[in-house]
Amino acid sequence: MPHHTIRIWDLPTRLFHWLLAACIVGLVVTAKVGGNAMVWHFRLGYVVLALVVFRLVWGVIGGRWSRFASFVPTPGRLLGYLRGDTRPQDKAGHNPLGALSVLALLGVTAAQVSSGLFTDDEIAFAGPLTRFVSGELVSQFTTYHKAIGQYLLLGLVALHLLAIAFYAVVKKERLVGPMLEGDKQLEASVEPSRDGVAQRGLALAVALACAALAWWVSSLGA
Repeated sequence: MPHHTIRIWDLPTRLFHWLLAACIVGLVVTAKVGGNAMVWHFRLGYVVLALVVFRLVWGVIGGRWSRFASFVPTPGRLLGYLRGDTRPQDKAGHNPLGALSVLALLGVTAAQVSSGLFTDDEIAFAGPLTRFVSGELVSQFTTYHKAIGQYLLLGLVALHLLAIAFYAVVKKERLVGPMLEGDKQLEASVEPSRDGVAQRGLALAVALACAALAWWVSSLGA
């Protein structure tokens, strides 16, 4: 029975996760509605831009289990996990398969929001960076954003949700609860993530810098 309560997900990581989830839902809805809702589609896109940059930075300086170094698997580690060679760390943060899912989601989200900066619907809305590239590139970015990227992202989100359900029903592992509360109940003791006032203050400073970057990018289209 688990008997160690360990802080795995620091507050900044949890806020990132749920804000990103909410923004993706909002982006899908506003894209499907179209019209004036596209104003909010762009606004949410800038929020996602800030969130993605924040996560990239936080993956280097964040809490122990939020850092890329703690969960990005080597090929050998991935093969070992697939063969049944598990470690206490695999129960704490992301296991090797979960890590690949996280990296894929982050990469596709980054590609989608980046391509959105170069899109043009040729009616009323255009990304802020369209004026810096050729019309041919704008067309290619627009095609990817509308016809490829969004479906890749939705597919990965669906896969992510199915994996959560699988772990809950088959493996009896709670993945959602720790992302809400921060702590996990583990059989083996592992190093906890830092999640104190200083760490959260650092996260706030990084978040403000990322928000400023997103605002600056949005202003380039003025």
